[in-house]
Amino acid sequence: QVQFVESGGGLVQPGGSLRLSCAASTSTFRNYVMAWYRQAPGKQRDLVARISSDETTNYADSVKGRFTISRDNAKNTVYLQMNSLRPEDTAVYYCNTFPRSVFDFDSWGQGTQVTVSS
Repeated sequence: QVQFVESGGGLVQPGGSLRLSCAASTSTFRNYVMAWYRQAPGKQRDLVARISSDETTNYADSVKGRFTISRDNAKNTVYLQMNSLRPEDTAVYYCNTFPRSVFDFDSWGQGTQVTVSS
């Protein structure tokens, strides 16, 4: 089972930026479609962005033009650059392969908390 360690979250004011990182414990990282997901309190876990092995990207409508997903296969790491943050972006952010069921409990890391507030 691949393990993921997310980092880079924190408290930021509306309009601010954060860069999340996710390190994966697999030597075949480059073969996976990787994704960032988020879960706000009381809500389901949603897909935010994904990036394929050929670096094709897709974004949820709510983050298009503000977030950028990227990957570094040499470091087995996927990133999420988040700009123009809004209070509604507040959530725990997770990375994982895509697609991935929220019920595949052993596959998820601890996530990283992002709080957007003045």
